Amino acid sequence: MLGPLHQDQAYHRFADVRSLLGVPNFADVVSSIAFVVVGVTGLVILWRGRSAGGRYILQGEWSAYWAFFWAVALAGVGSAYYHLAPDDARLAWDRLPIALAFMCLLAAVMSERLGIASRAGLLTLIAVGAASVLYWSRFDDLRPYVLVQFGSLAAIVILCARFPARYTQGWAIFAIAALYGVAKVCELYDGEIFGLTGGALSGHTLKHLISAAAIGALLCWVAWREPLSAGHD
Repeated sequence: MLGPLHQDQAYHRFADVRSLLGVPNFADVVSSIAFVVVGVTGLVILWRGRSAGGRYILQGEWSAYWAFFWAVALAGVGSAYYHLAPDDARLAWDRLPIALAFMCLLAAVMSERLGIASRAGLLTLIAVGAASVLYWSRFDDLRPYVLVQFGSLAAIVILCARFPARYTQGWAIFAIAALYGVAKVCELYDGEIFGLTGGALSGHTLKHLISAAAIGALLCWVAWREPLSAGHD
């Protein structure tokens, strides 16, 4: 049985620690703002299109995406706060909105692919996401958080592979998941990428930018898709 997964303190030592304009770890701090930008943009687009019921088969799906983009914007704030002075306490404020975002996206996909959407279900998933971070913060055990992040992503991909899309360009979710996978690889090779780019760009900074791009691609799909006609896969 897998024992507790403790937070490796080496995680807080990032490759690019350069300061600029008095801001420590400037690149990782500023690149976090990309999440705020895409999150707020998503909220604006969803708010403007809230009366366009035809774009959302179930109202619960709109609510899930609304909560998702709120979480994304807050993740940008939490990430910037963490990278100013990386430690476990600040990392909790980074991971909390990330966990919430994954749970909200899972709720949105369940709504679309399974026709399951309820406020209680969304709130339950949000509570599970929050609990995973609180558990790590209290017991220094990352297992619930890892399950929330990677388990929800796996569930999203499986649901999209197993059940037919109800909107046009339903394949987009696979491209978005692949892009996020690339971002995670960049995170793993933070120092190596920093060296390969001659100190211009670290893997963690690139992870921020690619992840934000993946969320931007998701936003484009949500904004431009159309419901498929009955009987059309």
